[in-house]
Amino acid sequence: MDHSVDKELAGWPHSRVAVNGSMSKWKPVTSGVQHGLVQGPVLFNIMERGTECTLSQFANHTKLCGAVNMLEGRDAIQRDLDRLERRTGANLMKFNHAKCKVLHLGHGNPKHKHRLGREWLESSPEKDLGVLVDEKLNMSQQFVMAAQKANCILGCIKRSMASRSRVMNLPLYSAFVRPHLEYCVQL
Repeated sequence: MDHSVDKELAGWPHSRVAVNGSMSKWKPVTSGVQHGLVQGPVLFNIMERGTECTLSQFANHTKLCGAVNMLEGRDAIQRDLDRLERRTGANLMKFNHAKCKVLHLGHGNPKHKHRLGREWLESSPEKDLGVLVDEKLNMSQQFVMAAQKANCILGCIKRSMASRSRVMNLPLYSAFVRPHLEYCVQL
């Protein structure tokens, strides 16, 4: 699959897809940035300027971190959230509000409410690059989920393979089960 981008037509960039030499019709790209375009990292870095709190970014994930031991910290985080929402809107990008969560850490944390735009953010354990961590930095839920997923896959292999031969099943186990059990074991 190949993505092509044409110059702006009617104020919007247009894009089409080529598969095996056949081209789709040009369609306007009205938000976001296509994967692989040079503009992606540039627009992503626009968000970083002027934040009071720590902003961490990886691929298309953004994390805003700050201490809220005083009201000034809570207000700084909210100002940065407002700033980020304005910048993404001005650049025709948007956050997926359903995926935006607040992770409160530390004993005696006042667990202030924050909003992104007009929507209040839910407070919940955080999944960071596929790893579930709670407010006490406990990963036990992650381990349970990994074991359940590995067990389900192991059951599928057992039900679908007539042979119980080690030569047949070991490669399947190594390829499909073990990665779930080994992911993030360093932590």
